[in-house]
Amino acid sequence: MSDPIHPETRIGHVHLKVADLDRALGFYCGVLGFSLTQRYGTQAAFVAAGGYHHHIGLNTWESAGGGPPARGTTGLFHLAVLYPTRAALADALRRLQAAGISLDGASDHGVSEALYLRDPDDNGVELYRDRPEADWPRDTDGGLAMVTRRLDLADLLTAAD
Repeated sequence: MSDPIHPETRIGHVHLKVADLDRALGFYCGVLGFSLTQRYGTQAAFVAAGGYHHHIGLNTWESAGGGPPARGTTGLFHLAVLYPTRAALADALRRLQAAGISLDGASDHGVSEALYLRDPDDNGVELYRDRPEADWPRDTDGGLAMVTRRLDLADLLTAAD
């Protein structure tokens, strides 16, 4: 076995094939609140948070007007957007509710709290926040003991910035 990857390595961005660029931007910028950092006509756009060059790339190069991949095929299960605080995740939930976007699910995993939904192109999206590592559930040997429990959305909405 080779040496492990550097512990500070992160996934930098995701690039999604979309059917309609304006519709995708309406969701990622209009609903979730990402900022448009660059656009290439009707074919591609880059969006980000906090002034970064891009966290999400959107393009229609191979997918303009197309439909989502068929169920039962390989591909992206979901992209995950990490929020820095519980209040920021609560704000994301408020944005989704205001836009009339329904959730596929909402889970408390012990290590994190997560909202699951679909974007306009039927891509899976997870919006989540991590709990501090010291609060992660552990088994008797000290290993992670992640769970999947129903997330109390009403309680989440009480979080405020």
